[in-house]
Amino acid sequence: MKKVLLISLLLLGVITLNAQATKKKADRNTVTTEESVEKKPEITFEKKVYDYGQIYVGDNGESYFKFKNTGNADLILTNCSSSCGCTVPEWPKEPIPPGGTAEIKVKYNTNRQGAINKQVYVDSNTGQRVILTITGNVSKKPTEAVPENSNNNMIQTR
Repeated sequence: MKKVLLISLLLLGVITLNAQATKKKADRNTVTTEESVEKKPEITFEKKVYDYGQIYVGDNGESYFKFKNTGNADLILTNCSSSCGCTVPEWPKEPIPPGGTAEIKVKYNTNRQGAINKQVYVDSNTGQRVILTITGNVSKKPTEAVPENSNNNMIQTR
């Protein structure tokens, strides 16, 4: 009888300890999940495509992409790269707080003639890459036409 009572108490103790451990583990998982959902940056661009339209060789090839951190944790841009060496992005290196705004400057080398269709890849702590695009066309500047002198009265004969 004492053995049965002792085994019953021991079994009850093991069950109680196991239930408490399971509850603590569930509480830890809940806190972790809630924290990861609450603290997340998000990047939102005003526009993802910049169209230069028709520009000429030697024109200013700068464009700007404005963005906002619409998340609730600091946004950090880790890298910006381009699909071509003729396109150079510059980005803010400091963290952008929630609600903060900034811009990425993209400089295109307008000494190259032809169609523009280049991408800039934006990596950040959001975990998703954003692709920005510049488009347009670069051509030679038109030559200025010198008006033809139709007034030949200036020539005098003697």
